[in-house]
Amino acid sequence: MAKDTSIKCTMCNRDKKETKILIAGINGHICDNCATQAYNLIKEESAGAQNQQVQNALTLLKPAVIKQKLDEYVIGQDEAKKVLSVAVYNHFKRINHAAKTSETIEIDKSNLILVGETGTGKTLLARTIAKLLNVPFCIADATVLTEAGYVGEDVESILTRLLQAADYDVAAAERGIVFIDEIDKIARKSDNPSITRDVSGEGVQQAMLKLLEGSVVNVPPQGGRKHPDAKMIQLNTKNILFICGGAFDGIEKKIASRLNTKAVGYSASVTDSVIDKSNLLQYITPQDLKSFGLIPELIGRLPVLTYLKPLDRAALRSILTDPKNALIKQYIALFKMDGINLSINSDVLDLIVDKAIEFKLGARGLRGICEVIMTDLMFDLPSEKTTVKSYNLSIDYALNKLNNARLSELKVA
Repeated sequence: MAKDTSIKCTMCNRDKKETKILIAGINGHICDNCATQAYNLIKEESAGAQNQQVQNALTLLKPAVIKQKLDEYVIGQDEAKKVLSVAVYNHFKRINHAAKTSETIEIDKSNLILVGETGTGKTLLARTIAKLLNVPFCIADATVLTEAGYVGEDVESILTRLLQAADYDVAAAERGIVFIDEIDKIARKSDNPSITRDVSGEGVQQAMLKLLEGSVVNVPPQGGRKHPDAKMIQLNTKNILFICGGAFDGIEKKIASRLNTKAVGYSASVTDSVIDKSNLLQYITPQDLKSFGLIPELIGRLPVLTYLKPLDRAALRSILTDPKNALIKQYIALFKMDGINLSINSDVLDLIVDKAIEFKLGARGLRGICEVIMTDLMFDLPSEKTTVKSYNLSIDYALNKLNNARLSELKVA
């Protein structure tokens, strides 16, 4: 009896004549039908794993839990933390809803914008959120972006950072979160549409519209400028949540001007509410963002607007000592590495806070003042011939260092 020498699929035993393609391996063959079935199985398993990851994130990160975690690192700003927690939680629910149901109701994403003075915690909120999430998260800076064809980076480079955070997993990146910092730096130069090129302002805002709304974007894998011959990665931004933050320096004047406008006529609203002039940001509206220089199309794609309060004395004092990564705890840890136990008198902390309020630099001002006081200590104590085991920082020493540094010349007008 003659031996059957025809080539067959190792998995389904189909003859070569019964298949379109028969792929040869080292010890066997596989037909196109078996290869397609194997691909579909892998795709289903991968989708199931992603859905499970989203479900785990949804289970672990309720809004109250997110805010509780933020409270450990960020002092105050309860309103902003609540809005941010709800936005992130709804982002998880939206992805989970789309993955589980085939209902006709499609939930839109709610991009948001944070407005607050410098040093109030916008970037810190974003960095802290990044530690808590089970989805890719990146922080991008709007100051480097320019219109296509000019020196700088294309708007699509924002998504390159998100791809890198997702290890170039496109499916994971398409459900990520992007924090765009310094969004106020791309405001157009005048309140009216520009008749000339505004390559780092209005032009960038117009380029960002497609990203925020949701579309398929060609992203350069290595960032920078897009090149016609370079390979691009297609990314759908429909399920990417965008959070924007900016100081909007001077927007208080726009708010004050609007609040002082008096309506005339019988339909004028009569209210006896007292305006808190020390914190005008709490009255911010999309109209003020438009007056500042953001185009209406961009504002419409950032429907959730919230603000961060200016830090008062009590908040700055807490920032020094209370959070997990508090500034004073960092200095104590640095000295501990050299075997030195550092202690700081309470009146020194009060002095640092008073100077920070005087310079109007928010929480960032605390670090600069601490560096002025601590630099000589960090230079001298580890170099002492007789090893110092402990050191107490007194008010006299702190005052001496601050006076010699002539910090009054740095005072903000």
